[in-house]
Amino acid sequence: MADVYGYVRVSSRDQNEERQMIALRQLAVAEKNIYMDKQSGKDFDRPAYKRMLRRMKKGDLLYIKSIDRLGRNYGEILEQWQLLTKEKEIDIVVLDMPLLDTRRGKDLMGMFLSDIVLQVLSFVAESERSNIRQRQAEGIAAAKARGVRFGRPETPYPDNFREMHQDWRNKKITLRQAADACKMPVGTFYGKARKLESCN
Repeated sequence: MADVYGYVRVSSRDQNEERQMIALRQLAVAEKNIYMDKQSGKDFDRPAYKRMLRRMKKGDLLYIKSIDRLGRNYGEILEQWQLLTKEKEIDIVVLDMPLLDTRRGKDLMGMFLSDIVLQVLSFVAESERSNIRQRQAEGIAAAKARGVRFGRPETPYPDNFREMHQDWRNKKITLRQAADACKMPVGTFYGKARKLESCN
């Protein structure tokens, strides 16, 4: 008896998986057969995906919402597709792309067309991610050129910092005592001291 599975992946814990879950529930996939990972798709070292693979057997059916849920890397997606369809002999349906439905066209021409569509989509998905990374890098560079600062704002020097710094450098007090007097961790005091000295 063939079982029906669904696989959901979101890139991080703060992303919402509801859109993918709704699509699978509409297909009446049993909750116990829906596997979800909340982590990057850059590789297939994912706990839920691995558990699902162990359970699946020949003739089972797997639904995924879109090809990029299966993975983000062109080569890895193709490798997993081969593993699932050729080695484990399960069927895959990509809901956002009806052409990627291995239940149809079991003949040579059907498999050929499915493989071509998969390769094109995987390439497009990876290219889009590369473009996004490039646009992000360009945006960050442009923002830095405009003077935008990234990261946490730097805490100001306390009023007594220069005095404590001088006493520490003159070995009147220890680094710990200087940091405590300025109400900051030793590492923070030392970092600010080095920065101050590099400016002088």
